[in-house]
Amino acid sequence: MFSKTAAPNGEPGQAGSQATTPSAGASRSNATRSVLGSDLKITGEISSTGALEVLGEVDGNITADALAVGQHGRISGSVSAKSVEVHGRLDGKVDSQHFIMRATAQVTADITYDTLVIESGATIEGRFTRGRG
Repeated sequence: MFSKTAAPNGEPGQAGSQATTPSAGASRSNATRSVLGSDLKITGEISSTGALEVLGEVDGNITADALAVGQHGRISGSVSAKSVEVHGRLDGKVDSQHFIMRATAQVTADITYDTLVIESGATIEGRFTRGRG
């Protein structure tokens, strides 16, 4: 999703060149999993119909099918996803079917869930509310 492609002459892609236009197959494969790298800091709304992995920092709301927060990842905002797995830091509000906090997770949030896993070592401050399922 955030990658550079080479032009036919080996140079980085330029506007209007064939190399910068993703093929229909490439856009379908990118929709299944997006990774926000550790060097990114994003402020704003993020929406994905596939899985999203946050290795950097997001200040804003996220909607995705599945969300994973890497060990050094940080999210500050509301999250809505079928499954959420946190290794890093999450501050805000979470609405999910499956919520998993790994041992390195630091969560300050109100969480609505159907199934919940909290590993030993994870820290939580907030409120848990069991959903309908």
